[in-house]
Amino acid sequence: MLLSDAPDLPAFRAITPELVTPAIDTLLAENRAAIAALAAQDAPDWGSLPGKLEILEDRLSKAWALVSHLNAVTNSPAWREAYNNNLPKISAYYTELGQNAALYGSYERLAQSPAFAGFSAAQRQTVSNALRDFRLSGVALPEAQKQRFAAIEERLSALSSKFADNLLDATQAWQRPLAEAELAGIPDSHRALLAQLAEQRGHEGWMATLDFPAYLAVMMHADTRELRQTVYRAYVTRASDQGDKPEFDNSALMAEILELRHEQAQLLGYASYAELSLVPKMAESVDKVMAFLHELADRARPAAERDLAELKTFAAAELGITDLQPWDTTYVAEKLKQQKLNLSQEALRPYFPAPVVIAGLFSIAETLFGVSITEAEAEVWADGVTYYEIREHGELIAGFYLDPYARANKRGGAWMANCRSRRRLADGSLQLPVAFLTCNFNPPVDGKPALLTHDEVTTLFHEFGHGIHHMLTEVDISAVGGIHGVAWDAVELPSQFLEHWCAESEGLARMTKHIETGAPLPDDLLHSLLAAKNFQSGLMTLRQLEFALFDLRIHRQSPLSAVGIQRELDAVRAQVNLLPPPSWNRFQHSFSHIFAGGYAAGYYSYKWAEVLSTDAFSRFEEEGIFNPETGRSFRREILAKGGSQPALELFVAFRGREPKIDALLRHTGLTA
Repeated sequence: MLLSDAPDLPAFRAITPELVTPAIDTLLAENRAAIAALAAQDAPDWGSLPGKLEILEDRLSKAWALVSHLNAVTNSPAWREAYNNNLPKISAYYTELGQNAALYGSYERLAQSPAFAGFSAAQRQTVSNALRDFRLSGVALPEAQKQRFAAIEERLSALSSKFADNLLDATQAWQRPLAEAELAGIPDSHRALLAQLAEQRGHEGWMATLDFPAYLAVMMHADTRELRQTVYRAYVTRASDQGDKPEFDNSALMAEILELRHEQAQLLGYASYAELSLVPKMAESVDKVMAFLHELADRARPAAERDLAELKTFAAAELGITDLQPWDTTYVAEKLKQQKLNLSQEALRPYFPAPVVIAGLFSIAETLFGVSITEAEAEVWADGVTYYEIREHGELIAGFYLDPYARANKRGGAWMANCRSRRRLADGSLQLPVAFLTCNFNPPVDGKPALLTHDEVTTLFHEFGHGIHHMLTEVDISAVGGIHGVAWDAVELPSQFLEHWCAESEGLARMTKHIETGAPLPDDLLHSLLAAKNFQSGLMTLRQLEFALFDLRIHRQSPLSAVGIQRELDAVRAQVNLLPPPSWNRFQHSFSHIFAGGYAAGYYSYKWAEVLSTDAFSRFEEEGIFNPETGRSFRREILAKGGSQPALELFVAFRGREPKIDALLRHTGLTA
């Protein structure tokens, strides 16, 4: 199955861990043999070099995408072993490819050939990106330094995987039986989830775990303050020196990751890893990014101070909490929202059944982008996973798997991943893009549809935004189609853009229907929900800026020890966190985005792209949020072109000008 090049969708239940090593070994051997021939060309053309390399890359990437995906969503000792045993081989292969001087020479000759001027924009961008990536892989280094660079790449892959494994293991290792008295304040729907978790673990009664839906149920609703503190402490000390499982401590991994990234940057001639990371991004310099983050922090601080003062006053007057602590803030904010706006997540939940929300999401996408989305038959890897097809004028153009609910042995968080990419095949036909969309929402309980919070609805729209970027591309070259080749600080544009329909009355009307009565969202709840758009937005903005500043600071200096990392986080918190967490908080030990994901020295991208996404949405505010012409324009100028042109050029083509920060400030309530 992993070696199949058939256009059929994967037969997931036939893909077992035992198949991984033979398949990967075969693919790597075949690719290496083919690349040796490609690299020897004196006069390459598109078809004989990038075209041939794309074929090799596509087959390997499809196989490894399945392995990576199944390791994440059906994690088991066997899958983990198969993934970790082959990850170093994959890392070594790509480093070797990037350091292939003969292949680099062939690409240089192609770029300098008379034919290059006649290439399409996508072809030229592909060659330009390839030359850049060769240089960033150390192709021009002396041999000894090349070997060191390769060793670093392999080690970093292993460390990142181990970081993620430790976090998953630490998350799943903690559980706490709950007495009935401790359920005070927790709504029935959450009690049912906690009972289901207990049953799954062979216990009677109720169980608190660190899976996010269960964690949030306690932190948002539990009246018992000691329980909130206990669960909070377990959550923020996962995989750390302060946790109760020292074998999962990520401290040494973080320090080694920073050390190796810094060494890698210096090998390539950059002063820091932060400088290196910006080479393929929109942002021009680390200083400009820091200035951007500090400007936003200055803008957000007055609103955040008002937010915190309101929380403290309410906590003391209404709840008797005179010493507000981090394990109180989610609980107090929910109570304050109920009183101030007559709104609670629980009051909203019955109006957001998952099937209704999903249908509403599809309806919005269909209106904006001129497509149809329907469920289709396909083999899946777990109950609750569904496959969908996207069509235009009846013609199939893409597909995606939706895996929305939390379950055992599934990594936490939400993400979109590539199953296969769009590309033109040798016979002239198209390989259509297919995506994996993964979330970790409260699962259905007692045979009833899952009821989502508004935050979960927004998360679903966010990931689907990434999905349409991948699936609605019209570029036939996989290296710059969809999300591929897009500057990392622009890749969140479509995802954040689509979130806006979750905070518009016309959008909400398509995704809400009471689970029992079928009634639409009542006007009072609708008005409260819209009024809550910027509830506590000052504090939430500072929180995101804390993460972004911390990430950039630890990557723009000499390597730090675990103690030094903590010191740097403390320094950032002193600047921007108005309610500093306790000294034992170890947030950084679970910061997967930068230690096990692609956001190292790039977490700022969320705020950077938010400027783009809110400014893009402001055109819809001007022309109608369901204006099909505006939707088609966004599809044509942003989604369809993927990474085939620089992100700023595409934004200007859609918006008619360069981005402005005004819309972001207005949408987050930070306008003076």
